[in-house]
Amino acid sequence: MAHHKSALKRIRQNAKRRLRNRFQKVGMRLAVKRLRGTHNKTEAAELLPAVISTIDKVAKKNIIHKNNASNLKSKLTRYVNKLA
Repeated sequence: MAHHKSALKRIRQNAKRRLRNRFQKVGMRLAVKRLRGTHNKTEAAELLPAVISTIDKVAKKNIIHKNNASNLKSKLTRYVNKLA
């Protein structure tokens, strides 16, 4: 267990940040899942900008890597374009 006041504070901060990051990552994953579950092209095309925005926000805060975000956006765009 930590003995210094600063170490105890750091533990509290890390716990808060971990929860915040996890909440944002789960929100992003739910948005992606919702888009992938859509089989209607017009509905998917409406959802895509919001999902891409969510992915960008998560990547900007370094919760996911920027290349991971880029790959995800590319795959989702291809998915929406393939829908008939």
